[in-house]
Amino acid sequence: MSEALMEHATRSIEVGSKSFAAAARLFDPATRRSVLMLYAWCRHCDDVVDGQELGFNTAAGAPRDAAAKLSVLEEQTRRAYAGEPMQDPAFAAFQEVALRHRIAPRYALDHLAGFAMDVRETRYETIDDTLRYCYHVAGVVGLMMASIMGAQDPRVLDRACDLGLAFQLTNIARDIVEDARMGRCYLPAQWLREAGIPAQELAEPRHRAQLATLAARLVDHAEPYYDSAAAGIAALPLRSAWAIASARNVYRQIGIEVKRRGAHAWDTRAGTSKAAKLLLLARGAGMALGSRFSGRDPAGQERDPALWRRPDGAAGGHRAAHATAA
Repeated sequence: MSEALMEHATRSIEVGSKSFAAAARLFDPATRRSVLMLYAWCRHCDDVVDGQELGFNTAAGAPRDAAAKLSVLEEQTRRAYAGEPMQDPAFAAFQEVALRHRIAPRYALDHLAGFAMDVRETRYETIDDTLRYCYHVAGVVGLMMASIMGAQDPRVLDRACDLGLAFQLTNIARDIVEDARMGRCYLPAQWLREAGIPAQELAEPRHRAQLATLAARLVDHAEPYYDSAAAGIAALPLRSAWAIASARNVYRQIGIEVKRRGAHAWDTRAGTSKAAKLLLLARGAGMALGSRFSGRDPAGQERDPALWRRPDGAAGGHRAAHATAA
């Protein structure tokens, strides 16, 4: 893989996700390379569908030709798995990573299905519907990342998916107003009705107090998924465990900050300072090391059956029926 492509992948993650970029530096070099390449592909697909560059310069909603662009991405993904030569650098990188680590094709196509939900302007009636979206855009990325780190046990993959769900719930809470200005809403319609907020008025300042209550509710809903994800850290190689534990801590802190700010959560973008990141990375090291001596089998721990279940998940509960792909 060319040095220029690695530089592009590194820039993609540093611009697109400063929180994960900090944790990604903790992976061993080979794993970090694959993780960056996969992230760059995810970022590229997202940008193509939304008409963005590294997540910026967004028009209101998806561009008019988004469906056609998505169809091209799906075809390119299938060709990459078939081993055909890839001219697009993002797909050349994805092909190398996907084939080397045997990432299941359904994971990549499930991820693209999340972009299709945006293109179709899908509306989410219940929190399970929102979680179905979270699975496609983030939970399945957790599954692909876990594959890179060598995880194969379905019960461990469930934990990786849970971390993606938690990340996306945090993202939704942080970006409610920004998304609303783009014409998008991922909050359950049931919650909006209960709060008396019309979906088309989410960005209006007069609703900030009620919106803060809903954001806090999302942050609270993410907590059991963060807890579930922590149980899978012991199954990862030590440096990967450190990186993932740190990413978990940093993202979770963003949700805590959103909740702490209340109605002022969207005055500026919620995040963590460099000093806070360093502390959270240190705590991640403690979690990773502690997982080596816990004496627990991460694959053997029972997952909370009340949690939403990913498609084909090994552990879960009554909510599995809501997890079919869109």
